[in-house]
Amino acid sequence: MALTVRVISPDKTIWDAEAEEVILPSTTGQLGILSGHAPLLTALDTGVMRVRASKNTNWQAIALLGGFAEVEADEVTILVNGAERGDTIDVDSARTAYNEAQTRLAQVPAGDRQAQIQANQAYKRARARFQAAGGLV
Repeated sequence: MALTVRVISPDKTIWDAEAEEVILPSTTGQLGILSGHAPLLTALDTGVMRVRASKNTNWQAIALLGGFAEVEADEVTILVNGAERGDTIDVDSARTAYNEAQTRLAQVPAGDRQAQIQANQAYKRARARFQAAGGLV
């Protein structure tokens, strides 16, 4: 039996299809979902969600920018602040943004906590986009 998977951001639905397996970036680590999974509500971190439509297909990557996921009765509903399918992200621009975010994070003064938080969030977003585009494994 397949899962029904929906990824919904404030402005559009990014994914709405059946899948065999989903891997989510929860705030406590990677979380795998198969059909028959127990009911669950979890917070999602900024990272890459992977979804496989069937055992004979490749994984699809979606960059998630934090949110929540609910699993109930073979339905996975993912509500996120923002998301992008990996196949729509330009790898070169994602690589450039990732390298710039890495540099900014390294240059933040040690005592500036607010700047560190902002730079770390920008770095996590850039890394997720780059990973989803296939730039990082």
